Amino acid sequence: MQEQLPTLPADDNPGMAASEQPIDIFTDGACKGNPGAGGWGALLQRGSHEKELFGGEAHTTNNRMDLLAVIRALDALSRPSVVRVHTDSQYVQQGISTWIHGWKRKNWRTAAGAPVKNVDLWKALDEAASRHRIEWLWVRGHAGHPGNERADALANRGVSAASGN
Repeated sequence: MQEQLPTLPADDNPGMAASEQPIDIFTDGACKGNPGAGGWGALLQRGSHEKELFGGEAHTTNNRMDLLAVIRALDALSRPSVVRVHTDSQYVQQGISTWIHGWKRKNWRTAAGAPVKNVDLWKALDEAASRHRIEWLWVRGHAGHPGNERADALANRGVSAASGN
């Protein structure tokens, strides 16, 4: 399910090397019950090429699925890339852009001293993100954004797969 995006010729975007062409990644997580059966979805696009990824777990949370969507998408890239991650999760966008720096300084503890929730996935996302140049973009969910709507549909396919439907 995690195929690599094809290497594109530089002429898809004249003047830019294929490895510098940004890859747009749209991600979403979904959960039926929280916790409950959950799914994640990611749509990867570069020029006219795209790849869909999805998966799910029988017992999880929406935040874990939002994180896993980004991790799986970044892991699917075969080489360091310029990436724009579009997520409707402020938890993911704020966490990776702002909060993670303090968590790491405090040995994965919050400002209140509590352990960071989902630390296993935050560490995995930190590692996956370190291989790429990433712009983290928040988009309003369920507002008709085509990439976000497709990621949502993929996440719901993951829920169905995880729940046996």
